[in-house]
Amino acid sequence: MRLTTRTNLAMRTLMYCAVNTGRNIRTSEVAKATNASENHLGQVINMLGQTGFIETVRGRGGGIRLARGAEDITVGGVFRVFEAGAPFAECFNAEECTCPLVSVCRLKGALGEALAAFYRSLDTITLESLVKDNNGLEKLLGNTPVTA
Repeated sequence: MRLTTRTNLAMRTLMYCAVNTGRNIRTSEVAKATNASENHLGQVINMLGQTGFIETVRGRGGGIRLARGAEDITVGGVFRVFEAGAPFAECFNAEECTCPLVSVCRLKGALGEALAAFYRSLDTITLESLVKDNNGLEKLLGNTPVTA
């Protein structure tokens, strides 16, 4: 299993916001700190905003910030939003499945159980637990606004 770039960027963005609470954050800051393209990051930020993870503030002094506390954001919740569109295996999408074994195969059930366990595990991890008392992360992402 491999995470999409969008999921990875979503988590980097949320961690940046969690480390830098109390101020609006510019996309350019996040891009520089997380080694991401501003264009790609813009799409991720748009989706994070639409799904209620972050708030966006327009205009001078605008930017992004967490829409709720880091303790209320789970890794599983974020992953579900960003990974939900891609079926885990071909047989998870009945309309596009061409596998001749699908009617008798037990692998889909086993994979479904494993995927559910994966998300249950990630549901126990909060954004807060990723950033709280993480001095290394604070040094990398902490309050270093980019001037434009």
